[in-house]
Amino acid sequence: MKAIVYTQYGPPDVLRFEEVPKPAPQSNEILIEIRAASLNPLDFHNMRGDVRMMSGLRGPKQTILGCDIAGRVEAVGKDVTQFQPGDEVFGVTGFGGRGFAEYVCAREDKLVLKPANISFEEAAAVPIAGLTALQGLRDKGRIQPGQKVAIDGASGGVGTFAVQIAKAFGAEVTAVCSTSKLETARSIGANHVIDYTQEDFTRGERIYDLIFGANAHHPIFDYRRVLRPDGVFVGAGGPANFQEILRFFLVAPFLSLFWRQKMRVFIAKMNKKDLHVLQDLLAAGKVVPVIDRSYPLSAAAEAMRYLEEGHARGKIVLTT
Repeated sequence: MKAIVYTQYGPPDVLRFEEVPKPAPQSNEILIEIRAASLNPLDFHNMRGDVRMMSGLRGPKQTILGCDIAGRVEAVGKDVTQFQPGDEVFGVTGFGGRGFAEYVCAREDKLVLKPANISFEEAAAVPIAGLTALQGLRDKGRIQPGQKVAIDGASGGVGTFAVQIAKAFGAEVTAVCSTSKLETARSIGANHVIDYTQEDFTRGERIYDLIFGANAHHPIFDYRRVLRPDGVFVGAGGPANFQEILRFFLVAPFLSLFWRQKMRVFIAKMNKKDLHVLQDLLAAGKVVPVIDRSYPLSAAAEAMRYLEEGHARGKIVLTT
């Protein structure tokens, strides 16, 4: 089979389109013919070696990137009970990747059936970004109907899901994004839009019950200024600099010990229960994945360059 392979850390030029052995499923795994896979910031952090404690100190342990996948079941291991050949599925492969390929093996507890009303490309766009938005708003933000919620970075992969999920929970949503993406935010249901190139929403008069930082470029103290006294800030994304991200993780919980306002940061957990929640939202049409660009699998390096620029409207998808 064909796959995108990298054997050393570096820029997108390290990615190569090569022939590799087709995997065989273990007893608890499913062999999937991949129809689409989507890119996430985790992929370029792995590619560049930013998380070597997990991806490999001297070089990548797993030489194929890609966690978000959608495709058709080709074969199942002997202990698999929930799927059968021919099923159309979407989900995650795990931290190491392996999704930028024509076939992949994944555990059945990381997959759910693809709703019939969405394409494979749309399904592949969902898992990590959708789970991040869902868990951030529901579990960390404790979102409630009628709350005023701001989504900072509303036009990116996580942000476009966060706007729609917040609306599904009954919130009044303010989307913060750039000029060229205001219409996208309106089209997915935002009640209000703020162009961050023209206005700093953290210095505005509107006060929020919950701020979700899908792309949190402001200091924590700025977000505090426009939060209710008992409001919550949830950071799910932010600076490209990994040291800044680490500082954000360390400072936010500490400050919450002394403030009524809660400052929370987190990393999403990949679980089947929440994939089912997303599956239901997709089937009901309450969430519609936003795809900026699709590339053939062979053009993964070009897709990664575009992702690293940080200007994508929604998700970037590879197709086989």
